[in-house]
Amino acid sequence: MATTPGSADERRPLLSGPSSAPTSSSAYASVDPASRPAEAPQGTSTSRSRVQKPVQDSPARAESEDDEDDDDEEAPEPEADPSQRRRSLLRWTLFWALVVGVTVFLIVQAFRQGGGEFDWKGALKKAGGGGLAGAMAMIVQVLTLMPLRTVMNYQYRYGTTTTEASKKLYAEGGYGRYWAGLGPALVQGPVARFGDTAANAGILALLASNPFLSKLPSPLKTAFASLAGALFRMVLMPVDCLKTTMQTEGSSRALSSLRARIRAYGPGTLWAGAWATAAANWVGSFPWFSTYNALQAYLPPAPDDGVWLKLGRQALIGFVASVVSDTCSNSLRVVKTYRQVSRKKVGYRQAASDILRTEGARGLFGRGLKTRYLANGLQGLLFSVLWKAFAELIEGGGKKG
Repeated sequence: MATTPGSADERRPLLSGPSSAPTSSSAYASVDPASRPAEAPQGTSTSRSRVQKPVQDSPARAESEDDEDDDDEEAPEPEADPSQRRRSLLRWTLFWALVVGVTVFLIVQAFRQGGGEFDWKGALKKAGGGGLAGAMAMIVQVLTLMPLRTVMNYQYRYGTTTTEASKKLYAEGGYGRYWAGLGPALVQGPVARFGDTAANAGILALLASNPFLSKLPSPLKTAFASLAGALFRMVLMPVDCLKTTMQTEGSSRALSSLRARIRAYGPGTLWAGAWATAAANWVGSFPWFSTYNALQAYLPPAPDDGVWLKLGRQALIGFVASVVSDTCSNSLRVVKTYRQVSRKKVGYRQAASDILRTEGARGLFGRGLKTRYLANGLQGLLFSVLWKAFAELIEGGGKKG
């Protein structure tokens, strides 16, 4: 039976959408007009064109809705209002004014009451020896603990459990996937650790050489050393960014992702998370060295002939220092990693808000923390033993020379 224009048979494409089997001229809705067959007779063209249009528009509408969803997901970080910016600027200004003020006061007092006496040569020698020993220890750590660090950084970015992260990484590239970013890690890790340990050993030796500054509380001395080490790490941010992106995205995708970000936002994007890195390193380094220095001072030393007691003492000190440090700094490292590997430009506030919205406070403060306890506990244990051993070896060699 012949159908009339507007009958139920011809209205069916309106209900079935783009996924239905094409009928009549709707089969050519997405085909170039030049490739279509000749027009049907005059009597049916009107009805067919009336049916064609909804079929042709349906994919467009779906695509438009998808685009709107994508736009919502890729929306830029909302601008802070002027009052928030002023408060943030005021807080940063007051913080740095306090740091500079305390530093200037201590320097002035050091010259007034301590006579300006500093053993610069001894401090530099101590810094060089401590920094070199720290760098050597870090090379061993990178080579032995790289898989755990890769799993931990993957968790920081995506928030999965340790088991899930390990399985996903293995599925992406087998055992080699756990070592993604090894090259940058062998550059960034030892150099950064050289700065940390050189700052700790050198500044403590410099302060101890002045009669006034030597009387400062140990935590305040450590705070200055940790601040110097944290600022030094900001210089290494591009290498850290490459390493972290390779660990979370894989070696091949990391390079294309970074190139796209540099084209979109300029080279400054390689320093994304620099302040969070400095803050995390200070918040992590200060408790680590404070705990380390305090335990070194209060725990009784092992006898000279007790090699295993020496190693056990250093291992205990390093493990406890790492647990304290990681508990204090984990949330800042989560935000730093999220910013570094995000495909779009994300601010600190937005990064923290995204994590809080999806996982709550547990995600911000606890994401990857168990893996970090394991990785950094082993790292702290290993580093404490190796650093002390290499430092004594270098110091003994210098005395013989």
